[in-house]
Amino acid sequence: MTEQSFIHYLETTLGILEIRADEIGITAIGFVAKPEYANNGNQHTALAVTQLSEYLAGTRTHFTLSLNLKGTKFQQQVWAQLLKIPFGQTCSYKDIAEKINNPKAVRAVGAANGRNPITIIVPCHRVIGSNGKLTGYAWGTSIKSTLLSLESNLEP
Repeated sequence: MTEQSFIHYLETTLGILEIRADEIGITAIGFVAKPEYANNGNQHTALAVTQLSEYLAGTRTHFTLSLNLKGTKFQQQVWAQLLKIPFGQTCSYKDIAEKINNPKAVRAVGAANGRNPITIIVPCHRVIGSNGKLTGYAWGTSIKSTLLSLESNLEP
């Protein structure tokens, strides 16, 4: 039996978000240049559209979505830690490595962070360099900076 896949696009001031889900939950969210498919959403994509719209409008500080993250065991550990970063706060790759009891894995944490399939919801944008500077972001440091600014202007 093949897994049913659902997709919905959300136009935002940052660009077009492609939201993908299966019957279990959200499997991927990322920016795209233009929609490639027709909207074929389900309850998970519909809820994600609502919650992402609220977040970007500055009225939501916490997501309550079912996620179905697919990755290696190490990536899953890193992504689980990303989900624990409080709204409006940042941490470093080193902090994440220490929290997963693998303090020498700073670079691997950075690689796993870069492979996060569910942007914004799994807040990889909240990870910065140990020196406090913005580091790379799959969607560009301009979007990362905008997301961090949005969060710093809201109360959790």
